[in-house]
Amino acid sequence: MDYKNKLNERIELINKALEKYLVPHYPERLYEAMNYSVFAGGKRMRPVLLISACEAVGGNIEDAIPFACALEMIHTYSLIHDDLPAMDNDDFRRGKPTCHKAFDEALAILAGDGLLTYAFEVMLEAVCKNNDSKYAKATKLIANYSGSQGMLVGQVVDVQSEGHKIDNKTLMFIHDNKTGGLIKAAFMAGALIGGADNYTVSDFEKIGYNMGMAFQIKDDILDVTSTSEILGKPILSDIKNNKQTYVSLYGLDNAQQDYETLSTGAVKMIDNIGNKANFLSWYASSLINREK
Repeated sequence: MDYKNKLNERIELINKALEKYLVPHYPERLYEAMNYSVFAGGKRMRPVLLISACEAVGGNIEDAIPFACALEMIHTYSLIHDDLPAMDNDDFRRGKPTCHKAFDEALAILAGDGLLTYAFEVMLEAVCKNNDSKYAKATKLIANYSGSQGMLVGQVVDVQSEGHKIDNKTLMFIHDNKTGGLIKAAFMAGALIGGADNYTVSDFEKIGYNMGMAFQIKDDILDVTSTSEILGKPILSDIKNNKQTYVSLYGLDNAQQDYETLSTGAVKMIDNIGNKANFLSWYASSLINREK
């Protein structure tokens, strides 16, 4: 099977659904800013992981589309706010001006707020249409991992750690929550919607942890080994903001070794699921070998 074509089909499916959800209303400028950030060239990694996890346990990916789109909205809101002057103060994202540079700071904040709240409207609409508790459980799980038990708290500790020497435990907490939160949510929510039992969902949490940590370590590696032209965003931004990273704490060689251990472990766990997880395994492997 041509998995690259299958990936492109899934990205197109997600993009078309996002276009339907994000039809402009008044005030048009707000929706212009929301669409600008959502369609700024993202890889759709998290929504692809979500629908593929659903497929891996025997579910229908169409059932997972609203949650995949919601997760991408939440991820995009987090990027808009992360780029703000009060956070990382970045001018470019995915090779384009960041939202607050393309529009203005106030509208960027509101566009992020709009995407976050709309994400829950999209998920709750699916909950109301389907008489099955798994949809409500998936919504709650995504709320947990995007909020004060996941991504948000990771960002808080990250910001508070600027200019301070942090230990391994704190760095792992930041990476596991700030980056890993939505990746774990993608794997677990997809499995839930696909009808997985609690034991299987727990396995997907472990896969998500490994993938999330590996993904962030790879980001830290690329930040010191790649170029802004390849990445589409400024390099050495963590150094500029006086933040410690996995590379600065452990060194490049150790970071590379840990990255390979975590990512290989995640793929092995996916392979144990069965043939329906073949695409998910291939996709996870392709993320391991990414260069941007």
